[in-house]
Amino acid sequence: MQRRRPAPACDANRMYNPSRMPTDFERMLRAYAELTVKVGLNLQPRQRLLIIGPVANGGCALEAAPLVRQITAAAYDAGARLVETMWGDEALLGARLQRAPRDSFDEFSAWMPRALVEHVEAGHAVLSIYANDPDQLKDYPPDLVAAVQQATARFVRPFREHISRNQTNWGVVAAAAETWAARVYPQLAPADQMTQLWSAIERLCRLDRPDPIAAWETHLAELAARTDHLNAKQYTALRYTGPGTRLTIGLPAGHCWVGGRSTSASGIRFAPNLPTEEVFTMPHKDRVDGTVRSTKPLSYGGTLIENFSLTFAEGRVVDAQAEKGADVLRRLVNMDAGAARLGELALVPHTSPVAQTGVLFYNTLFDENAASHVALGAAYKFTLRGGETMSDEAFELAGGNRSAAHVDFMIGSPELDVDGVLASGAVEPVMRRGDWV
Repeated sequence: MQRRRPAPACDANRMYNPSRMPTDFERMLRAYAELTVKVGLNLQPRQRLLIIGPVANGGCALEAAPLVRQITAAAYDAGARLVETMWGDEALLGARLQRAPRDSFDEFSAWMPRALVEHVEAGHAVLSIYANDPDQLKDYPPDLVAAVQQATARFVRPFREHISRNQTNWGVVAAAAETWAARVYPQLAPADQMTQLWSAIERLCRLDRPDPIAAWETHLAELAARTDHLNAKQYTALRYTGPGTRLTIGLPAGHCWVGGRSTSASGIRFAPNLPTEEVFTMPHKDRVDGTVRSTKPLSYGGTLIENFSLTFAEGRVVDAQAEKGADVLRRLVNMDAGAARLGELALVPHTSPVAQTGVLFYNTLFDENAASHVALGAAYKFTLRGGETMSDEAFELAGGNRSAAHVDFMIGSPELDVDGVLASGAVEPVMRRGDWV
């Protein structure tokens, strides 16, 4: 009988030289996993956890494996009943775009959407880990890329609508990947790019603090104070002024500002994005007018859209221009009726730690925490008072947008001013030169 050699233990040091890291790599991963489980998800005893990635890729990138293993261990230590990971590989999507039948791109997994919905409806936690190439799909036919994106959005829409209601505790974190690191730090030698990206993730997630969890509790309390202030104001609209931007966004009655933590349907308090520096709410889908110009490229489905502007009238995009990726932008706007309207607005000071790095991460999780932003597509129902229990029709009547899309893009800069319009009609400054007044 032939004896099998035991499988090698996870040795992240084979992939990354810890001598190049600002701290011991394994210790940092353990701290990241503990923060994700205890603060990000606030995973409860007896909950299950499903770890996924961008669903268009079929799951979590293989390069995230060292972090996935640490999160799995931390989840079991927190009392999880079962931890599962849905793995994906970007190269497989590339093979599909190259070789699959040309009439097959409106199809999607027959089992994944149902599995995601059943998991969430059972009250179990979901974590998305992003470790992806921002230029993944730039060399493939745009019409096929758009077809994949639209099919994905259409089929996973029930899952995303559960997330928009905070049906369960969920979260998004990132892991460094070689292609992503090369895009962010092209000036560095390949051997140093991953080290630098992991260092940035560590710093921006406050993992370099003596007690990262305590540091996050302080930060989340500061965000809560900001949302309390804005909720007390109940502005009827925000006015944005900056280079290429003259935009008024109406706010519905009963809108709720959220920042840092959310609460699930079963009462679990969780912090869905690590890192996070934003406070956000929902606009009124029919009360957006004017023009807004992006201040950072948008990485959408593996394609970069650069230097673009959108003009709105009565809530709807009536003109879309871009120096690069214009076709992809217009396909996004035309995905469905709601994709041409806004579902989120978020305020982020230019003094945020992410902004102060001066780095463009080509990753929405990080870039949206460097600049104020808005999102095309679906609104989160928890950003309207009582929205989680509203029917779709009632939510729309209250001003909420519904769509298969939800795509954030950055509009903030040190030159952006934001004013709030009070119910009395008085106008007061909210941000000046990209920072809080």
